[in-house]
This record gives sequence, C-alpha cells and structure tokens, in this order.
Amino acid sequence: MTEAPHGTAGARRPTGTLERQGGIGGQRDEEPDSLSDGHEAAALLRESRASVEPGLRSAVASLPASMRRIALYHFGWQHADGTPAAGNAGKAIRPALVLASAAALGGPAARAAAVPAAAAVELVHNFTLLHDDVMDRDTTRRHRPTAWTVFGDADAILAGDALQALALRLLAADPHPASAAAAARLADCVMELCEGQHADTAMERRAPDEVTLDETLAMAEAKTGALLGCACALGALYAGAADQDVEALDAFGREAGLAFQLIDDVIGIWGDPRRTGKPAGADLAARKKSLPVVAALTSGTPAAAELAALYAAPYDEDREDLERSALAVERAGGRDWAQTQAADRMARAMQELARAVPDPGAAGGLLALAEFVTRRST
Repeated sequence: MTEAPHGTAGARRPTGTLERQGGIGGQRDEEPDSLSDGHEAAALLRESRASVEPGLRSAVASLPASMRRIALYHFGWQHADGTPAAGNAGKAIRPALVLASAAALGGPAARAAAVPAAAAVELVHNFTLLHDDVMDRDTTRRHRPTAWTVFGDADAILAGDALQALALRLLAADPHPASAAAAARLADCVMELCEGQHADTAMERRAPDEVTLDETLAMAEAKTGALLGCACALGALYAGAADQDVEALDAFGREAGLAFQLIDDVIGIWGDPRRTGKPAGADLAARKKSLPVVAALTSGTPAAAELAALYAAPYDEDREDLERSALAVERAGGRDWAQTQAADRMARAMQELARAVPDPGAAGGLLALAEFVTRRST
C-alpha cells in the first residue's frame, strides 16, 4: 500500500544517498540552470548531446520531406518556415542515462558503442512528446508553440510515428551484438508507454473519487519510469552486463523516473512559467489527476472535499480557480506527499544502482544524473 499524504514540510533527505543529494524542484524539458547547480550533470548532458546529436540529425534528415520539416521544428533546429534555428532540443537526460550506464559497466569503449542506442531512446522520447502534446492539447513546449498547433494534429502524430520508426531502424542497422536485444527491449518499452498513456487518459474521464493513488503511481511508472529504466538497461546491454545488472539498472531508472514524475507534477501546479515553458497551473486547468492531486483527493481532509468540488466544475479561465485549486492540493497534503515520495523513490533508486555498480567512482555519472532530476526548482 502507498503512504497516505501527511503534513511534513518539504522533502526528507533519502536515507542511504550521498550527502550531495539535492532538494526537490526544476524545469520541464529545459537546460540545466547553471554549472553551479549540478555542474557534473550539466557537463554530462552537454557531452551526451554532443555525442548523440549528429546521429539524431542524420536520422531526421532521412525522413520524407513532410515529416522532416515537422521533426526539425520540434527539435528546435528549424523555425516553422524552414529557416535554421538554434533552439533548445531538451535536456537529453535519457540518452545521457544510456551513455552513463554503458560507461559505468563497460568503460569508455562501451559508452562510445552505445551512442546509436542513446539516439534511439531520444527519438522514442520525442515521439511521445509529439503525441502527448496532441492528446493533452498543450500549446507550448520549450518556449515555442507545439508542433500540432503549427502543423495540425494529424501531421504531428505522423511525425511522432516516424520518429519511433527511426529509433527502431537505428538499432536494426547497428552491428553491435546487443542491438537486437536493445531493439526488443525498446519495443516492449513503447508498448508499456502506450499502456500508461491509455491509463492516464482513461483516468481523466473518471470522477475524482474513483481514482486511487496506487493506480496513479502505476500509471506514472509506465509513462515516465519505463523509458528511463529502458535507457539505463540499454546502456548495460551495450556494456555486455550480466542479466541481473541489466535488471538492477532498469529498476534504478524506473525509481528515478517516478521521482522525476512526482517533481514534474509539482512543477505542473506550482512551477514558474518563465522557467518551465508552460502556462502556470496548466495541469489544474486541464483537471489532470496528477500525483499530488490524487494524493490530495484521497487524503480524507476537508481540503480534499473542496478540491473534488473544484475538479467537478469546468475550468472557466478564472485565475482565482487555479489559486483555490493549488491551495486545496497543498492544504490536503498533496504537495508535501509528492516531495517526500520523490525523496523516498530516489533512495530506492540508489539501492538498485548500488546492486549493479557498487563502486561509487564508476557510478558517479549515474549518481549525478539522478541528483539532477531531483534538483529542479519551481
């Protein structure tokens, strides 16, 4: 059973983690804040982008012209009119996890060999972003209009489909002995992602009192944890790791991914739009049953009843509606529960990482990336 929301202030420090483990908070799909805020992770992310971007650009360039134009826009490499752009293509956390996992278990040679797998994971991630934006009707990503608002629903969906096909083609064309197992694992992950997205959309159609915290956590693991776990597992496969180490790194990524989602859901309610690139309170306006919201709704508090009443009524673009909803979530313990749960999930992630990579020196890159996802500020 999951823990009930409670009234402790802020996040607890996870037990068994390094002292440098940071607090909760940060940006949705944006650059690291600065080198002083997670400088090791920032360096790893830059190195990952530098390693993976040539393969990504080459893969996207191979798309038919109609799909290529949308993908180039989505990645921030072109404006909508086709002129070059120097936009933000995202943090590249997932490819960085592939490369860091390969390096932790197989050294520099394994990291170099895993670049196609890292590119494949990033293509799948962006396939999900294109589809999610259409389904969620999100109009902004990375401080730009989303692809569907520029090119239409159908073309954005098709571009996402094309990116998924590119990902599997990259692995199919890779002569590395682990590529077949990696392709199968990535395909399984895509099916799990789809299952999680289906559960998410189905929950949105249900009344607030019909959604449980356990099923919301399971949905979040499928939607977010699965791909981070898959990224770590692919790196382990390219390092030639034993099965138990592959599974331990998958579990590490899943737990870190769930912590990431918990933090992202907090940001979806209380994040600064100047940093997140999304409108303030967008998740509340959409009546999304995010993890802090469900924790609040199931808390049995007077604030839970108030929140349920607000969620039962349609959003009318009244700023007071968003403020009342956010306050109700906080008073019902949803924010504190999400922050504490994120810290606990990171503690579990560290335990799984120690199983596969007991040497802290070898695990340093993965530790830095795990810390980064818990240091995002609202």
